Amino acid sequence: MSEVMDPVTVIVKIRREITSQMEALVQTLANGGVDSMTEYKYIIGKIHALDQINQEISNLLEPKEPEPDDKVTRIRS
Repeated sequence: MSEVMDPVTVIVKIRREITSQMEALVQTLANGGVDSMTEYKYIIGKIHALDQINQEISNLLEPKEPEPDDKVTRIRS
C-alpha cells in the first residue's frame, strides 16, 4: 500500500509541477518552437489555464475572511 501524503506536501508538489510546465511552455514560445498560429494559441491557452489554477490555489491558501476572534468593529445604522 502507498503511504498517505500530507496535504501541504501535495499542494507544494502540484504548484511545483504547474510552475515547471508553465516555464517549459514559455521556453517553447521564446525559442520559436511554434509552427503555426493554432499551435501558438493552444500554448497560450495552456499557460493561461495553468496560471489560473496556480492563482486559485494561492487564493485558497490565503484566508480572506477575518477569524471570529479578530477584533472587528461592527457598525450598525
